Amino acid sequence: MINMNLIVTGASRGIGKAILLKFAAEGYNLAFCSRNINNLNALKEELFAVNKDIKLYFESCDMSNKMEVEAFAKNALAAFGHFDIVINNAGIFLPGEINNAESGDLEKMMDTNLFSAYHFTRALLPGLQQRRKGHIFNICSVASLMAYPNGSLYSITKFALLGFSKSLREEMKDKNIRVTAVLPGATYTDSWQGIDLPETRFMKASDIAETIFNAYQLSDRTDIEEIILRPQLGDI
Repeated sequence: MINMNLIVTGASRGIGKAILLKFAAEGYNLAFCSRNINNLNALKEELFAVNKDIKLYFESCDMSNKMEVEAFAKNALAAFGHFDIVINNAGIFLPGEINNAESGDLEKMMDTNLFSAYHFTRALLPGLQQRRKGHIFNICSVASLMAYPNGSLYSITKFALLGFSKSLREEMKDKNIRVTAVLPGATYTDSWQGIDLPETRFMKASDIAETIFNAYQLSDRTDIEEIILRPQLGDI
């Protein structure tokens, strides 16, 4: 068993779950969170079915709440001691345009899509800098590059997350900590269920996980700063 530790936020389904399954198969110890403890307990069984020898730590956490974010980081560090890979994956989507969105929707998405990554990363950075080793992945979106109908507020938050990633990358260059922004297009997850399109029109969540794993395998002399992935037939 390798002694490598990964931590992922918002990880009980979709891309986050696919990441955990991939790294479990590769022998990484895993820390993760989501809001629903029942989903987390079910995921624990799936991960142990993949690899019974890995270590797991998980807890229910509302990533829009700064105190809970910082507590999760502290508890996970106490459990594992250090992390080699940090993946800021937590996010929500609320449809709407600037002129007609519900009051508070932007704030809700900023708290989850941006500030969770900001506070979580700040909580883990001292350990990464002390070890002068680590890789931070921020799960952005193609919405970080362009706005689209009924998704204006979501794009605002994802533009901001990409900006955070770029700024963090500049700050970590001389500290031997890699930073990668991952910008997936439409990926088949629970959020797309019920749409009148075939599943084959979407990317697989496992493809995003494979991409992240492969990016991490590069030597510490190379950092992939941004990864853009889209369905073969283009955006939806």
